[in-house]
Amino acid sequence: MPDRLEGIQDVGLDEALLRLVIDEHRRGALPRLDRLWTYFRDPGEPVGVSGGVACAGTARWRTGQAQGLPERFAPRPDALGGEQTSEVVIENDIAWRVQTMVDFMFGKPVQILSTASDPGVRRAVEIVLDAVWEASGGIGLLQDIALLGHVYGYVDLVVRIDEQSLIERGSVVAALESGGRDMLAGLVRVEPVEPRRGIPVLNQDDYRRLDAFVIHFDRALNEVQEKAAPGGSRAAWLFGRRNGRGAETGGTPVSSERGGKITRRMESVTEVLGRGVRVVYHGDALVRRESSVLLPGVVPVVHIQNLSQPFRYEGLSEVEPLIGLQDELNTRLSDRASRVTMSSFKMYLAKRLDGFDGAPVGPGRVWVTDDPDASIEAFGGDTSSPSEREHIEQIREAMDKISGVPPLAGGVVRAKIGNLSSANALRITLMSLLAKTARKRVTYGAGIERVCRMVLTALDAAGVLRTHPADRGVRLVWPDPQPVDPKDAVVTAKQKVELGVDEGRVLAELGYGPTDAGVS
Repeated sequence: MPDRLEGIQDVGLDEALLRLVIDEHRRGALPRLDRLWTYFRDPGEPVGVSGGVACAGTARWRTGQAQGLPERFAPRPDALGGEQTSEVVIENDIAWRVQTMVDFMFGKPVQILSTASDPGVRRAVEIVLDAVWEASGGIGLLQDIALLGHVYGYVDLVVRIDEQSLIERGSVVAALESGGRDMLAGLVRVEPVEPRRGIPVLNQDDYRRLDAFVIHFDRALNEVQEKAAPGGSRAAWLFGRRNGRGAETGGTPVSSERGGKITRRMESVTEVLGRGVRVVYHGDALVRRESSVLLPGVVPVVHIQNLSQPFRYEGLSEVEPLIGLQDELNTRLSDRASRVTMSSFKMYLAKRLDGFDGAPVGPGRVWVTDDPDASIEAFGGDTSSPSEREHIEQIREAMDKISGVPPLAGGVVRAKIGNLSSANALRITLMSLLAKTARKRVTYGAGIERVCRMVLTALDAAGVLRTHPADRGVRLVWPDPQPVDPKDAVVTAKQKVELGVDEGRVLAELGYGPTDAGVS
């Protein structure tokens, strides 16, 4: 029986397998990936909203990490028919640690240098690659790649090429050398795919090879999906109605008094990248089919692991090992907040004193009674809890060790770090974070190099930049993540020039480009 999805066999899949991998991703991988993003981002969502309309003034908000708190912090009804809530404190220690790791990885631009033997080819390759990466987003793109990789454990990069326009463009080397770096804008770009959308179809004999790559997601269209209310007026619910305060109701869906609803129409988008073939579906309808002449037999996807995980496609996430400690930290902080609320302010027990409950307690206020048995007793007041404080500090130190990110890396300076009068002392203090950053430079650097090689292969096939396969290698020059004294940088640069390193390359490492005054 032929497939209902037209053209799906062109990418080496059948309809049943495509639907199966999407379903497996939705049921298996997606909940875990959503959890990782929730603990990093900690988004706030309205809860307990009446009428299905979330208004900032009426809704209670609960952050994503609150799902990890014990049941005793959940709202519960009280004796008066209302809702009793416990003090909830969320301190997102995961986010600043991940952001610090990204800053150490790509806080400064990375130089991509060609390893071609011919100086002319080497310069042309560097100019073209610089133009492609800048057109794709530059340092912002690299930071997005690192953020996705750190949160999810891996990230996939798709090389998008407008092949027909690229072939018609012809050689652009001369134009690029004369400053026209926008010549490749829109023709070749590198695009990261969020793991929640990307689904790899791995080779059954080698988990490191892709047979195909699926990008699947739902999107909201600028179209409405109408469902008339039974027996009701269509206009009444189509345009909304006013509430008791005269404000227009909003949100999606908009409901009428009789249950009618209007929502945005949703559409599923499925893109399948095969070996030299790309097909795109909106729902079950084929809307695009393309065959590659520049990269035939190649799936234009480069996979990057954050930290390598043997025999697995996924890498190691920085968020996952911190979730348990984050839950414990939030629990203890919330417990402390409840204790402080109950004990930091004195409370009073009044006996046989009429009107005490309606009168405020304040300086100079006097209560008078003729009852000789009347009394006022004060209780409460803040008390020290050394074990609680020590436990919270131990949780934070455990997160420091697991993540490799000490508070100093985030700008929190404590007296116990000792004397940091030299760069070497600071490096020792940050040794764990620097070592982990060096490990990641291997995986991220290899991915960037594979992207560059794929781009150069396509440009060679299109006649834009002719290169031999041996000339398509690149080398990355990573900046020092620690602050560098400008005087020390200048001394090091002079020593490199004396050793014979190209002066233009040394100036580029110092941050000077060809357009800067006095730089040739």
